[in-house]
Amino acid sequence: MTFKIEKYHFKTDSILEGLPAKEFRLLKQEMQRIEIKKGKLIYREGSYSKGAYILRKGKVKIYQTNKDGKEQIAYIYRKGEIMGYRPILCEELHPVSAVALEDCVVSFIPRKYFLNALDESPILARRLLTNLSHEFTVWINKLTLFAQQPVRERVALSLLIINEKYKKEGRANLTVVINLSREDLANYVGTTIETLVRILRYLKNEKIIATSGRRITVLKPKELEKIADFY
Repeated sequence: MTFKIEKYHFKTDSILEGLPAKEFRLLKQEMQRIEIKKGKLIYREGSYSKGAYILRKGKVKIYQTNKDGKEQIAYIYRKGEIMGYRPILCEELHPVSAVALEDCVVSFIPRKYFLNALDESPILARRLLTNLSHEFTVWINKLTLFAQQPVRERVALSLLIINEKYKKEGRANLTVVINLSREDLANYVGTTIETLVRILRYLKNEKIIATSGRRITVLKPKELEKIADFY
């Protein structure tokens, strides 16, 4: 069976692209451009949602923290994706924290104006519903697989997913360099740093990946697909 990265990776267009002019203005007129430095907290798990964020530049991790303070990274957002809006729709607190992995730029839409735009725009509402449905499917696929597979298989699949996140827009054929700390990668996989490093060393010795400091380059994605072995 052919490997389909779409089962584990969002690939959504901007929710603003192609909106009718009136509906676009509803969001644009109250949108705020915010620059966020690497490592800065954007919103915290358990906090009240102040609005929605459209990522214009950089990458953001979302994660939950267990009672021992260890992170479990659920997802990494990239340019063009919208985040932080689910708690607004269901009137709940943020279930995750969001932190900038790189220097980021976001378009922030305050809660009040985001809800007003939804009331006025059936197109926007449908797009968000589609977005939510797709994200739910992706997360279920990932959670189910990660609950069943050993660590080595989870590392292989994680590298394939994150490799997609680091591809340059419109430059899918260029060499991809994953620039992620070992701690963050371990928290994404759901393992210890020591175990992750051991598996990465094996993959490097087999020439499936190359590493330079914290940077990782996937050389043989087909070999990672074989290791993942999730069919």
